[in-house]
Amino acid sequence: MSEDALVQRRILLVEDEESLILTLQDRLESERYEVTVARDGESAVETGARKPFDCIVLDVALPKKNGFDVCRDLRNQGVQTPILMLTARGQVLDRVLGLKLGADDYLTKPFEMLELLARIEALLRRARTLTASSGEVYSFGDVEVDFRGAVVKRANETIELSSLELKLLRYLVEHRGAVLSRDELLEKVWGYDAMPVTRTVDVHIGALRQKVGAAFILTVHGMGYKFVG
Repeated sequence: MSEDALVQRRILLVEDEESLILTLQDRLESERYEVTVARDGESAVETGARKPFDCIVLDVALPKKNGFDVCRDLRNQGVQTPILMLTARGQVLDRVLGLKLGADDYLTKPFEMLELLARIEALLRRARTLTASSGEVYSFGDVEVDFRGAVVKRANETIELSSLELKLLRYLVEHRGAVLSRDELLEKVWGYDAMPVTRTVDVHIGALRQKVGAAFILTVHGMGYKFVG
């Protein structure tokens, strides 16, 4: 058995619905996760900033402080733990807001348990492989990206990219000029394999465009996206 298989990965579950807490905690623990539960937004920020976790599963609708504020506060405190947001909201703008505040992925309720587990595993894989293979700084337009240092500047002003947005930008840059399908991006960036149809790629591309400039990431209708920086 590998060393990784012996390490119990730590999940912070932020949820206030008791029946869902019991269901998720039982299933996650059966998958060898160590689960800590926070039932409101204030305790989520305190616990997430104080203790190390491998992933945070964060509901949006919470007492005392909503999930958007929790995500923002954790990122402002320097917490880089991957965050998967759970939301019953169906509006794209709500999902974009979570991503802009630093969430790495989202899942809309109701969801299948297998999809939740797959997304958590994908976040954990990304966290283990995020380190850039090149220390080169890449520039396009008024944007300068240091992938190794995880520093992005636009017009000499530092802009905040989540770990997933940075990996997505890196993949686009490494394949500049090529048309990349949504399926390829889901596999290579998200780590998903044979996932159901999802708008995750479109939402993240939209958020990334707002931060680095829409002119550099083109939509090729019916095919995918192309980076032209």
